[in-house]
Amino acid sequence: PQEIVSGESEEESNGVNLMEFSDEILLHILSYVPCTDLVLNVRRTCRKLATLCLDKSLTHTVLLQKDYKVNKDKVKQLMRDIGKEIYQLNMAGCYWLPSSTIDHVTRCKNLVKLNLSGCHVTSLRLSKMLSTLQHLRSLAIDVNPGFDASQLSSECKATLSRVLELKQTLYTPSYGVVPCCTSLEKLLLYFEILDRSREGFMLSGQLMVGESNVPHYQNLRIFYARLAPGYVNQEVVRLYLAVLSDRTPENLHAFLISAPGSFAETGATKNLLDSMARNVRLDALQLPKAWINGSGLLQHLKFKNPFYFSFSRCTLSGGHLIQRVINGGKDLKSLTSLNLSGCVHCLAPESLFRKAEDDIDSSILENLVVSCCNLRHLNLSAAHHHSSESIGSHLCQLLSRLKHLLSLALPVCSITDVAANVEKPPTASNLVPQTFGRKVRLGIQTYPRNLADQANQKIESSVFWALMGSLRFLETLEVIGSSFSSAMPRNEPAIRNSLPPCVRAQSVGDSEVAAISQLTYLQSLTLAQLPNILTGSGLINIGLQCQHLRTLSLANLGMMGKVVYMSALMDMLKHCKCLRDLRLEQPYFCAGAQFFQALSHCSSLQRLCIVSRSGTLQSDAVMSFMANCLEVIMCHMFMGESLTVCKNLQQSIVRSFQADRPALNVVIFPLLHEDLTEVIRDVPMRHLDEITLFKSRVAEEPPNLWW
Repeated sequence: PQEIVSGESEEESNGVNLMEFSDEILLHILSYVPCTDLVLNVRRTCRKLATLCLDKSLTHTVLLQKDYKVNKDKVKQLMRDIGKEIYQLNMAGCYWLPSSTIDHVTRCKNLVKLNLSGCHVTSLRLSKMLSTLQHLRSLAIDVNPGFDASQLSSECKATLSRVLELKQTLYTPSYGVVPCCTSLEKLLLYFEILDRSREGFMLSGQLMVGESNVPHYQNLRIFYARLAPGYVNQEVVRLYLAVLSDRTPENLHAFLISAPGSFAETGATKNLLDSMARNVRLDALQLPKAWINGSGLLQHLKFKNPFYFSFSRCTLSGGHLIQRVINGGKDLKSLTSLNLSGCVHCLAPESLFRKAEDDIDSSILENLVVSCCNLRHLNLSAAHHHSSESIGSHLCQLLSRLKHLLSLALPVCSITDVAANVEKPPTASNLVPQTFGRKVRLGIQTYPRNLADQANQKIESSVFWALMGSLRFLETLEVIGSSFSSAMPRNEPAIRNSLPPCVRAQSVGDSEVAAISQLTYLQSLTLAQLPNILTGSGLINIGLQCQHLRTLSLANLGMMGKVVYMSALMDMLKHCKCLRDLRLEQPYFCAGAQFFQALSHCSSLQRLCIVSRSGTLQSDAVMSFMANCLEVIMCHMFMGESLTVCKNLQQSIVRSFQADRPALNVVIFPLLHEDLTEVIRDVPMRHLDEITLFKSRVAEEPPNLWW
């Protein structure tokens, strides 16, 4: 606000008066300011801004989902001032706001869309609020233990009967408000039910007797279900699907179920899929791997103008992909998102006698690229996609034709230049002279950086360098080792041992990372299990060139016994002014004073997660970092320190900064402690899903699944 006030003075140091800009330009500038600041601060600076800040283009949609400084009083004042002007309100993930904050939403009489995912809402509060929102058509809520649909008033149920879109996150076995939503066209279900209660009792997936046929799906167009690991989640989703198996909606065009592990097909689900094959034409499809593997389902399903396919972890061969999905090269320009993560045979003609490490058939990928030329999101991770040395084009050369790509996930071994495998670069183990007698001084500033310069000269002619150069508008890139698994999986103890990287990945190192610096518009970068990182010099290039980078995730780079890239990482961080989320997973990581001093240059940083087996931290350095970086609201560290050290540091951070940062979430805990899973269950879902847990996020869901 102070800066804007100064813009009203007659003379500016650069001769520009902000208030002389047109209203259109000023409205565009103001659209980047959080709504709470606009209404509560900026509009009080002058008459012109007072009018502009209340323009319908700025008050029609209010986004609070990542306004971590908002508190109950600000929400109350905001609703009082512009409540009647708000048509769309997004409070998703505002876990720090007390449940009484929801009462002020009743002032928004004209609400059409409301997102309360991650907020604390009881049955009675929900009933009171929805009773006043007669124009509501889109709703997102959580269903927590204690939810009781019988407490919903008739006025509330009348509002729900007009809702067309519902997103429901379940933390307890329940139908939630689904039975009340008789006009549903879009239903998104997120199952986060744990198999055991905090007291250790086994939970049951059985819902209330007599409700299994209550949900109304006759108008349903989109059905999406995402399951967290656990048997209860599978049991509950089957009850939701039971109604669909009786009668498939005629207008259904997107059917998506994301289920980890084994989710067996039953007679009811088979009937549902058979009915879908007979009666509907789909535009989006995702099914559990057990429902596709070994069946002829894909041959019978009909598609109209498909925009999203996910065959994650399915044993789908390249032959099946081409014949049953692309119909032998059919024009699929409508397809914008494709997830083939974990499909180890999807680029090979047959999977029966093929080993996962065998070379791919480039003609299959070429067919895919030609048919799906408008792909914007492509995930090929968690598989060994090795290009042949003598037959066909390299995978990177074929992908370079996809000029519209915005996000891409690749296994590390797939970016290896085939010629480079014949003449492998020196590794860290053979660079140390194997002689006795005279001592040889090895310094980071001499050997490694010279080696990196030599490698950079070679990489500019490599296929991966060319790929990065051709995808100038790529915003998200993931390069993940095909055998990589995070040390901290969901709902399980920490993993103590990791699988070795693919042999082909041994030649991927600093020079390949440097090639990524060509992506000027890169916003999110994930690098995991790159064994040949010697100094991390490529990270510095990325820090200098990728000035839009907001999310950075690095895991298991270089030798596992030491953090060889620490110096380069600290140099990189000094240039990452826009970085908001940082996740580091590396054994023996030392989170000391030098690291946190470098990290303090990231003035926009909001969330930090460090996962390190046998890692250490300096409590004073952490406290100093938190004091300097005022935007940080999440600090998760899972290290090798003792429980006492972790608890003391966590308490100190909360005690010192919670008052000024209402959204502050701190978890500092020994990685290998037996109670880790109990600690994880208390982490807000927003942080857990977006940064704390490692996973590939490219094409994880259809684009624009929810507003």
